[in-house]
Amino acid sequence: MNAQSWALRGRGNARRAADSTAMAAAARSGFAARGLIYLLVGVIALQMAFGGDGGGKQADRGGALSELANKPFGSAMLWIVGVALAGMALWRLSEAVFGGAGADGHKASKRAMAAARAVFYAFLSFSVLSYAAGDKGSGSGSSDRNTDDVTATVLKWPGGQWIVGLAGAAVVVAGLWIAARAVMKKYRKHLRTAEMSRKAKRFTDFFGVAGGTARGLVFAVAGVFALVAAVQHQPGKAKGMDDTLRSFRDMPAGPWLLALVALGLAAFGVFSWCNARWREV
Repeated sequence: MNAQSWALRGRGNARRAADSTAMAAAARSGFAARGLIYLLVGVIALQMAFGGDGGGKQADRGGALSELANKPFGSAMLWIVGVALAGMALWRLSEAVFGGAGADGHKASKRAMAAARAVFYAFLSFSVLSYAAGDKGSGSGSSDRNTDDVTATVLKWPGGQWIVGLAGAAVVVAGLWIAARAVMKKYRKHLRTAEMSRKAKRFTDFFGVAGGTARGLVFAVAGVFALVAAVQHQPGKAKGMDDTLRSFRDMPAGPWLLALVALGLAAFGVFSWCNARWREV
């Protein structure tokens, strides 16, 4: 190999390294943004547990964005969060196209899941950026109203009850799967555990288990409400994140149960920040 070939190869390696570094930064910023949203949702839900309706706030993504917008430098923070979520979408897209980190990162199932997540985070980023640009009906829309509208529309389709029912069952299974994986600490395989201190591992495990379990529980309960809506053919029975969280308050020891779930969602926010630091990307 001559000198020119070595030079071209060196420039190619440098370019790939730069691309990898940029994609890692995009992924980490996305995890940080996700963590902030979940932390704010958890704080609002905690206020709801013992403060009535939580001051009229909604414990969902829209409520979190509204809360963020009212903080000092809120407008700038919204733009930062929107761009960071776009970075997460790009990283997931790169996993779908080129495969992810780890031994099973190139499996078709993993790539398909990465593609679905890329679409989700792209939509999420668009809604946040639209809200930051002044479209207050975009990112801050009520999850409950959106859920009602979508459910009502689908129930009018031929076989709509079956579609809503199957979707609800899928959400229940996904929620239980999320919670089970959190309890079994399956997230560890995605972390650079060899570089983590014992204290960092304990810290991450605490928030990973607590946060993942709470998040999975909320998903599963929302899925149950969708199943009820399908069986009773009543779209109003389906609930978004805000109404799902409020439903915990109506159970025995409700305020304390909602407070526990709220702390769990906030814990998932902290766990997302741990991913921003230790995730293998």
